Amino acid sequence: MDKRHGFTIIELVVVLAFLIGGAAVFYTQKASIDAIARDADRKVAINAMYYSLEEVSYPKNGAYPQSIDSKTLRSVDPELFTDPDGYKMGDAQSNYHYSASDCSLAGLCKQYRLSADMEKEAEYVKTNRR
Repeated sequence: MDKRHGFTIIELVVVLAFLIGGAAVFYTQKASIDAIARDADRKVAINAMYYSLEEVSYPKNGAYPQSIDSKTLRSVDPELFTDPDGYKMGDAQSNYHYSASDCSLAGLCKQYRLSADMEKEAEYVKTNRR
């Protein structure tokens, strides 16, 4: 009698299908977790800008700036003005947006809207509180 040791092709295909299915689930979940982490980074950046506008810029100037960057908001880490995709605030592709309104000729404004485009959530928005 000739007894062969090893796996049949069907057994190998079943194991391979499980491995491919597991890898697909892993990479899908990893992509979702990475997107959630990038959204959290966006919120951190927007919150830092918001608190700098409200607690530093407004008390010092009595108004909000017409535009923001690392020079107008010196209390914010300059790296936070670059979104997780590598675009600086003000670039057309940037996830970060700042728009001031009710501005004087001197560029001092009474209102603003600060936002971030998110991947897993709705747009994250902060507005002036005064």
